[in-house]
Amino acid sequence: MNVKKVLALLLSLCMALSLAACGGGGGDAASGGDDSGSKPAGEVSIFYYTFNDTYLSSVRSAMDSALAAAGVNFNNYDGNNIQTTQTDSIDTAIAKGASILAVNLVDTGSNDAAQNIVDKAKAQNIPVVFFNRSVEESVVSSYDNCAFVGTDYTQAGKMQGDMIGQYLVENYDAVDLNGDGVISYVMFKGDEANQEAIYRTQYGQENADAVLTAAGKPALKFYDETNTNRYLVDQNGAWSAQAATDYMQTILSQYSEANNNMVELVIANNDEMALGAIAALQNAGYNSDGKTVIPVFGVDATDAARAAIDNGSMIGTIKQDAEGMANAIVTIITNFQNGNDKFDGIDPSYLEGTWRVNIPYSVYTGE
Repeated sequence: MNVKKVLALLLSLCMALSLAACGGGGGDAASGGDDSGSKPAGEVSIFYYTFNDTYLSSVRSAMDSALAAAGVNFNNYDGNNIQTTQTDSIDTAIAKGASILAVNLVDTGSNDAAQNIVDKAKAQNIPVVFFNRSVEESVVSSYDNCAFVGTDYTQAGKMQGDMIGQYLVENYDAVDLNGDGVISYVMFKGDEANQEAIYRTQYGQENADAVLTAAGKPALKFYDETNTNRYLVDQNGAWSAQAATDYMQTILSQYSEANNNMVELVIANNDEMALGAIAALQNAGYNSDGKTVIPVFGVDATDAARAAIDNGSMIGTIKQDAEGMANAIVTIITNFQNGNDKFDGIDPSYLEGTWRVNIPYSVYTGE
């Protein structure tokens, strides 16, 4: 064989090897990598609306453990309750080559922020898993490689309202401090535009009224008749204990047993606001050390709330399953990585259509 033929043969071999390397190295993020089953190289980027939310901290802890156990390369980002901060972090993660985005959206009041994230991810073929904070079906369904993990928005409020109504029927005279035959209440709403907050506010009161009236008792009466909304909202949308403490302290300066108009029931959209109200009540001489207990109800069943229920300063809460939510998110993430159907391994009873997973609630009134 002459030199020219040898060189031609070597060149052909090099070209073949080069084409094989380009064609077989790895699939896109949605397919989960190459045929050997290796996971995409880019990190799984997880974005929380804030690291300061107690319930979300429980979700984050559970997700961290599950992702680490699955050998997933991930990074958590704090949105500090500012949508532009979260959006900038998402842009940075995409530029760094993120393989999957898991997003606990800051701004749930409109579709714009969520759709913007979906459009950016779709352009790069990066799967997206929204979780906890509401995102509409139209946004999620606009991209095949997108899913939402949350809850049935109405369930927590209905369960809380039923629990409140049953408690009041059983303890009516003790709760009715001024003996006027009507229970006055305050409702703390976590966020004006959030779907969970809207339905918890609605049904926490409506279902309680339904139980009361069925038992021959009057419906609840909002403590401040000039407030046509019949709730007090955290203006920062942070569902914070401090907001409820501040509100409750102001209320107690005008509404008291001495004035014969004491607030007799506290309903809160989450446990942090419930605990904030309890702090103000305790400062006023209630809900501790055998003193009069103003019934307080929340949602989430955080460790602090369960402790308050166990010591008698709080009556009940609705458990939002942090570990269950975390496990569902991680299951969907690994399905995307491995090229499986996104809902493989999810309890079919949790599925709503082809776009979302609803983690069920349960009542907690003590061990």
